[in-house]
Amino acid sequence: MTHEEKKIGKIVEELTMFFFGIGADDIKTDIKRKDNQVEILFESNYKHAFAYDLHRLKEYLNEPRNEGLEDIYWELAGAGDPGETSQLLLVGMMLDRAEVEITDDKVHLHLYKELMES
Repeated sequence: MTHEEKKIGKIVEELTMFFFGIGADDIKTDIKRKDNQVEILFESNYKHAFAYDLHRLKEYLNEPRNEGLEDIYWELAGAGDPGETSQLLLVGMMLDRAEVEITDDKVHLHLYKELMES
C-alpha cells in the first residue's frame, strides 16, 4: 500500500469519526480510483441537534491544497478529537476539491484528490 492510498484511508477515517460525533447512524462511503485521481463519495445522516457543526464543513473541506503540509502531517488525520477544526482543515488541505450538499436529514460529499506520483 502506498502513502497515497493510506492518505485516502485517513480522509475517510476522519470524516467517519466527524459524522459519528454528530450523531450519524447511517454512513456510506464509495471510493473510485481512475488513473491518478480518486473520488470519494460520502453520505451521512446527522442529528439535528448538531446541525451547527456542519455550517463550516464546506469551507474547511475546500481549503487550498497544501502538498507540503500534507506530506508532513497526513498521518495525524484521525488522531484528534472528532470534528476538531484542525482535523477538518487538514483533510481539506489534502483534497483538490470538495462539493458539499447539506439537506435537512443528510450530508452528501463529493471529494476529489489527485494522487501524487510515488
